[in-house]
Amino acid sequence: QVQLVESGGGLVQPGGSLRLSCAASESIFKIATMGWYRQAPGKQRELVTTITTGGSTNYADSVKGRFTISRDNAKNTINLQMNSLKPEDTAVYYCNAQIPTIINILNYWGQGTQVTVSS
Repeated sequence: QVQLVESGGGLVQPGGSLRLSCAASESIFKIATMGWYRQAPGKQRELVTTITTGGSTNYADSVKGRFTISRDNAKNTINLQMNSLKPEDTAVYYCNAQIPTIINILNYWGQGTQVTVSS
């Protein structure tokens, strides 16, 4: 059974930092491109960042230089270090695992964790 469990959300002031974590089932972590997406109220879910099994990363322009994704293969976990947070970073953050198959791409999602940036 695929499981993605997020932790680390909360309330932080503008300019502050938060660290999100996502623990995945070992069976998918070893083969999946992992990532974070976010969805703000009234908006569509958007890509934040991804990291491949080989450690290659991709970031949305809005978070480049402020967010850092990392992958701990020993713990089947990814982490998202978020610095210099802005009110526009407020959203529910979802952990994602993407697994390509012969015919399509499978997507698995965590339950989401709320990040609120406000003074």
